[in-house]
Amino acid sequence: MGWTAAAPLAAIALAKGVAAETAKVWPTVTEESARERLQKLHLPNLPLISHEGKRVLFYDDLVKNKVVTFNFFFANCDEICPLVTANMLKVQKLMGKQVGRDIHMYSFTLKPEEDTVEVIRKYRQKYGIGPGWSFFTAKPADMEKLRVAIGFTYPDPVIDADKTQHIGNIRYGNEPLMYWSACPGMAKPGWVAETLELMIHPDGSRVLVP
Repeated sequence: MGWTAAAPLAAIALAKGVAAETAKVWPTVTEESARERLQKLHLPNLPLISHEGKRVLFYDDLVKNKVVTFNFFFANCDEICPLVTANMLKVQKLMGKQVGRDIHMYSFTLKPEEDTVEVIRKYRQKYGIGPGWSFFTAKPADMEKLRVAIGFTYPDPVIDADKTQHIGNIRYGNEPLMYWSACPGMAKPGWVAETLELMIHPDGSRVLVP
């Protein structure tokens, strides 16, 4: 009976101790710390090579302090890739000179073992893609890490391993403000361009009218 009576008091004391300890362990979350955590989890600083043969780091050179779009492709794809590329080319034309200045468009190969610098350069030329939209290859292991980190995956591992069934989405974001979202790569170009405008100008100060 004595142990039973003491149990609630012991529980209260223990709870207070845990609460005090928890308060000491958890640091204050700041915008800077949140941004740093987001970078470590989802924007790894992996080495890539552009269609121009330029070596860059994903986060430091491509993403930090920028508004960006991401998508994946591979050059010999004859299904979703050509459709998304052609659709995003319309978006690029709608946004005009802002691409490469206010927003940067990036495409990453799903088959780096096949898509060399020369291959992705010719792919880009084939579609007549303008400045501000860059294509990248990398070591297969690094590109796979990047694909997973930025969320271009399927829950089913069998489907996820099949490159021909890859996700045809576009991910876009304002890195300094930590605003991130995604949309179908085949969404109407005018809608996509307007959405990207809002990512550039989240206060609505300038909205593109298609």
